[in-house]
Amino acid sequence: MAARNKYSIVVPTYNERLNIALVVYLIFKHLKDFDFEIIIVDDGSPDGTQDVVKQLQQVYGEERILLRPRPMKLGLGTAYFHGLKCASGDFIVIMDADLSHHPKYIPSFIRKQIETGASIVTGTRYVRGGGVHGWSLMRKLTSRGANVLAQTLLWPGVSDLTGSFRLYRKSVLEDLIVCSVSKGYVFQMEMIVRASREGHHIEEVPITFVDRVYGSSKLGGSEIVEYLKGLVYLFFAT
Repeated sequence: MAARNKYSIVVPTYNERLNIALVVYLIFKHLKDFDFEIIIVDDGSPDGTQDVVKQLQQVYGEERILLRPRPMKLGLGTAYFHGLKCASGDFIVIMDADLSHHPKYIPSFIRKQIETGASIVTGTRYVRGGGVHGWSLMRKLTSRGANVLAQTLLWPGVSDLTGSFRLYRKSVLEDLIVCSVSKGYVFQMEMIVRASREGHHIEEVPITFVDRVYGSSKLGGSEIVEYLKGLVYLFFAT
């Protein structure tokens, strides 16, 4: 059953030289029974991320690992759009490159999609079996509070609005991404809210999010401000 569909795994990167080889290894390890390609969208990392990816292409093949770089940081939403244009799969998996999203969960996403026929399967930290590892209490409270606020305002029908580990039917992602106006961290929230409003079938799979081991977090005060502005925009626009 798994052989029928092809899965394109889009991984945006910026300064992930220390993580990307392990991410790729784990994807190959856990998806050996599936037809897939990995599309790495690197935003001009100065740390040599692209050099590591080119070495990985020599190991796994350029047809399995596609490097699609951009000259500079242009935002998460546009990174996924850039990757989507190169994707040959029937379904698109989006995930982070910093090992916070373990590839071991991708087969669960695929099985859930096959069982339910869902257009979107999203990983959630906020149901039984899900969780967060490595965050301070303050960061957990901030994340949980942001999610509760979004739930209260937007009623999207999913438990984890801000997660960025998902499987999309390609045609659905193409439609949603054209309508989306958010470029940064709000992009994930906008996509799932728009999908819910349009009546797409969304399923959830519990995941444990693990804080990055190598490199520094890209999340700062400006992203929190953008998140709040995005909430207000989605409240009135959707």
